Amino acid sequence: MTDRSLSLSKLARLRSRLQMPPLALLASALLFVLIFDNSTFWRIGAEVFSGRPLAFAGMIGAVYSLTLAVFSLFALPWLVKPFSVFILILSSVTSYYMDTLGAFIDREMIQNVMVTTVTESKHLITAGFLLHVALYGLLPSAVVLALKLTPQRRRVALGAPVVAGVLCALITLGLLATDFKTYASILRERKDFLASYQPGAPVVNSFRYAAMMRKTLNIVVQPLGEDATKGAAYSPGHKPALTVLVVGETARAQSFGLNGYARDTTPNLSKLPIVAFESVSSCGTSTAVSLPCMFSKLPRKDYSFEAGAAQQNLLDVLAHAGLHVEWWDNNTGHKGLADRLPNRSFLGEASPTACHDGECDDGIFLPALRAYINSLTEDTVLVLHEIGSHGPSYFMRYPPEFEKFTPACHTPELKKCSAEEVTNAYDNTIAFTDQVLAETISLLDSQQDLNTAMLYLSDHGESLGEGGLYLHGAPYFIAPKEQTQVPMLLWMSDRFATQFDHDTKCLESASSAPLSHDNLFHSVLGLMDITTEVYDRKLDLFAACPANRRKS
Repeated sequence: MTDRSLSLSKLARLRSRLQMPPLALLASALLFVLIFDNSTFWRIGAEVFSGRPLAFAGMIGAVYSLTLAVFSLFALPWLVKPFSVFILILSSVTSYYMDTLGAFIDREMIQNVMVTTVTESKHLITAGFLLHVALYGLLPSAVVLALKLTPQRRRVALGAPVVAGVLCALITLGLLATDFKTYASILRERKDFLASYQPGAPVVNSFRYAAMMRKTLNIVVQPLGEDATKGAAYSPGHKPALTVLVVGETARAQSFGLNGYARDTTPNLSKLPIVAFESVSSCGTSTAVSLPCMFSKLPRKDYSFEAGAAQQNLLDVLAHAGLHVEWWDNNTGHKGLADRLPNRSFLGEASPTACHDGECDDGIFLPALRAYINSLTEDTVLVLHEIGSHGPSYFMRYPPEFEKFTPACHTPELKKCSAEEVTNAYDNTIAFTDQVLAETISLLDSQQDLNTAMLYLSDHGESLGEGGLYLHGAPYFIAPKEQTQVPMLLWMSDRFATQFDHDTKCLESASSAPLSHDNLFHSVLGLMDITTEVYDRKLDLFAACPANRRKS
């Protein structure tokens, strides 16, 4: 017998000894995930149950038993291996982002993953991520695949998962009953505890996302504001009005110099006659949620993906009124907002100054805007959807010559950088946004044949390591203000303010009033003097000024 034959024979004998019943294999895979893929869950639990080790142990036992009860039906011989591999790899992926970035895997995060682009997601596939998945996902999966399942009679194979599921459910109830009052209080007050649990959170929220999408499969978009008309400001012979609505990406109010930030990240805008609104809250903490929500008529408390998708949005209402409306995108798309309108993507554009490594910074908009304005002959609203300060590769959001704050983090693996380096890189993105907005205003102000205005509003904020959180997308109920407080500013040419009868001094005096994305829909209608039954004067920030003509 050759050496090769002997080796194969030994391997076969070893594999024959490495046998495990299907249910035990599933239980082992779930135990591995509980121990090795739940650093954040253990950390939050240790904090929540501080001084109560027995209660903590009871909760851990209940959570594990419940997980096994729910997944026990996958312990069938022909399902257990592929399902275990799926759980191991899924948990290794989600635990990496949970533990390194503080990214909770809720339904909105699943939605973000499903609508992301290759350009956006490639920055999250780092060497650290690949190593983590290899150690905690691929390696244990290889062990699972190498194991041989213990042969079982058909009755045992079918019955064991059912019996185990019932027993585990009873164990869960029994453990919770030992201190139900404490457990109920903790689960009610510390929703982040179970929200950090792998694989429970990603699996449950994947089903929630699927259910949400199922509801919108055959949805018919209902018209909105078809009665919209231009108001008295559009007198015969008036010069065309151009309103540029800039949707910022990941800009947080705390890092805007105009909002009192210690660093002067907005030196150009601070020299211009703009109104900076100091207290503005976002609708969500991610683009997939905030973008459609902020253009919806629905306030945040009533907004849902299904409800928003079921009706037209602000841009449709403006088009119904006879305005020409376009969407220009340098981000991940318009999320369905411009389905019925002209739209243009700048992804993949070629520019020696604005584009590098297959991506473009927001300077790509400026030459296109100059060319566009030269041929403008009608009242227009142009939406510019920026890439802004999108992380984690902040250093790619501005040209190298705009690196004002140093040293700056030059890797998407933010934990490899110091807090100062991360902040510097992010602040450089804000400073470049300041440059782009200032150049846009300068261009608009130079137009003698147009009455022009620019409104800037970010979709959500960003965490830069505060409280162990990075990036954005935290569930709103636990999201820090860094992710929910956003900058908003307005510039109007004198001719625009005169045509639409806006009092900028009055607006400045009201700039500290609390606002939110709820105000955008109605404020843009007020800004542009559009009359429609869907307009709500109470949510129009311009209605606070005496010069405003709009009535409810």
